[in-house]
Formats: sequence, structure tokens, C-alpha cells
Amino acid sequence: MIEIKLITPDEVEAYWQLRLEALQDSPEAFGATYEDSVVTPLETVRGRIQLRDDNFILGAYTEEGELVGMVGFRREDGTKVRHKGFIWGMFVSARARQQGVGRKMLQRLLERVDGVEGLDQVTLMVVTSNEQARKLYLSLGFEVFGLERHALKYKGVYYDEELMVYWLNRR
Repeated sequence: MIEIKLITPDEVEAYWQLRLEALQDSPEAFGATYEDSVVTPLETVRGRIQLRDDNFILGAYTEEGELVGMVGFRREDGTKVRHKGFIWGMFVSARARQQGVGRKMLQRLLERVDGVEGLDQVTLMVVTSNEQARKLYLSLGFEVFGLERHALKYKGVYYDEELMVYWLNRR
């Protein structure tokens, strides 16, 4: 049984360990690198964890309380772009994959942001080679609206990213 709930600043150590695991496990899937991130002080990370309706990180926890998945959401700040939010940092640990954890986290995230006043769309970017994630996003109603070629470059290899959108008010 997996429980999906907000990650709080008090859980910074478990969150950061999972984030570093994600960067090592799937370096091509994230804009950050393990090498750059591992030296970040925990207090800096703690300060980034928000508990607002439009800026938060959800975690997937096992019955034993182990954090095995995470996904972040942040609403855009500017007046002209506040109708948009974006998903970032989606990751499920290898030990919890193939159990529907990613789907549960995204469903909870979309339910949570559906009631945020003035929020119309949720975007994300996914590396095109990550077929499993692409299929998950499409199955939940995300639509591809663009392709950024060479969006990321890591250790001399380029990675393309698809840009996807989920419309909150057009169901």
C-alpha cells in the first residue's frame, strides 16, 4: 500500500536522498546533475520545500514510511503566466516501479491543482527516450504541444524533450 502526501521541510533528508538517487538513476531525465546537487547544503534544500496549494512536492510512501517516489509542482509567478503551472522532478525509485506509484502521484497532483483559482493548464517536459513516462502522461490526458531538440546535454550526449500540457478547464 502506497500513501501519497505532501513532503514537508521536516522530511528534507529523505527527500534529498531520493532526489540524489533520481539524478544518479536517470541522469538524462533531469536538468540538474548529481555532481552539482550532491554538494547542496540541506538547509538550502529545506528552504525550497513549500507547502502551498500552488507550490509543493508530493511523496509516495510505503507502509513502513519509506519515501519511494516524488513529483513537484510550481505555479508560474508572473501576472500573464499565472494561469500555468508545471510539473518537475517526477521520479519513482526502482524498488517501487511497476506498481502504479507514478500514476497515483500524478493523479493526486492533478486533483490537488484542479481547484486552484485561475490555474488553467499544467505543463511538463519529458525526455523522448523515456517511453514509459511518455505513455503514463499521455494516458492521463496530457497532450504533446512541442519538441525541444537537444534540450539537455550530458556527458556529450544530447537529449530531446517533448513538451506536454494538461488542460484543467477543458474536460
